[in-house]
Amino acid sequence: MQLEQLHHFLDAHRLAVLATIAPTGDPQSALVGIAISPQLQIAFDTLKSSRKYTNIKAHPRVSFVVGWEAEITVQYEGIATEPEGELLRQTQELYFQAWPEGREHLQWPNITWFLVQPLWIRYSDFKTGHIEELTFPIPDMPLP
Repeated sequence: MQLEQLHHFLDAHRLAVLATIAPTGDPQSALVGIAISPQLQIAFDTLKSSRKYTNIKAHPRVSFVVGWEAEITVQYEGIATEPEGELLRQTQELYFQAWPEGREHLQWPNITWFLVQPLWIRYSDFKTGHIEELTFPIPDMPLP
């Protein structure tokens, strides 16, 4: 599968289930609105008071499940960072392209954004039996 095809599939889905690990080690999941970059980075917003925020700050490795219609899904594992400066502005713009109404979130107290770099992606089409895995190098970036 070409990266453009995978991007097209992910970009067609605005919601994903995000899985994180709590500081206690317990798994936790949440439905989040996502945006996808051409480099297959996932952007999403959340409140700093949310469980997912605390979880990601303690354990930045996260996973997503995207899509489930017609027995096609993507499993996605990556490393989440809370961008700052110019990267934050770019992450917000990416998110606002998918979620124009998300600009209103700029006024919310304690709102923040995360940008997730992919490490492993598995595309599965259970109707056709097409299953493909992609791995990505660990990004050269500071981790929380």
